[in-house]
Amino acid sequence: MTSSNSVPKARFLVLHDYGMGGVWWWVHAGSAREILETFAEVEVVDSPDAIAQADGDLKEVDIDESAMPPGLDGLRSKRDAQRGRPGFGALADRGIVHLRRRWDGDGDEPATYLMEVGSDGRRLRQVELADDGTALKSGPDDWPFNPPVVDLFDPEWADKEIHPNEFEAAWLRARHVDSEQ
Repeated sequence: MTSSNSVPKARFLVLHDYGMGGVWWWVHAGSAREILETFAEVEVVDSPDAIAQADGDLKEVDIDESAMPPGLDGLRSKRDAQRGRPGFGALADRGIVHLRRRWDGDGDEPATYLMEVGSDGRRLRQVELADDGTALKSGPDDWPFNPPVVDLFDPEWADKEIHPNEFEAAWLRARHVDSEQ
């Protein structure tokens, strides 16, 4: 979790995107991976445009500090609790991951979601399998927002991985979310 004193630190723009907004910080660390291993549900933003537009008033912290600003402190505590659990980081460093997730809440009809997720935790493609057998597929053009939905270090996701062939078979069977049939 902490970096060696011999490793030079760089300044990274870090975002906790919660869907309809986000919280930003500058974090000094040895690498982007060190940040992802230290804080849950964050991304290291490397877009030159985003970096250029970053607010000069953002809180700057060193990853080795014992106290973190509000928000970032809870994300570090969450990661600390995950670290010793089986499956921690099992999906990290993968280009694409396929996952199955059951959804039963928030006023939506219960369904199982098959997701193709990129290395940044954002959905690339998705198949919604309704309990009545209906299968709908969608992609980024269909979603008004596409924040990271999967923290690939979170051990909770390790046992939700499916084989890419299972995802592809469901994708081919599903109709597009906007189609009439």
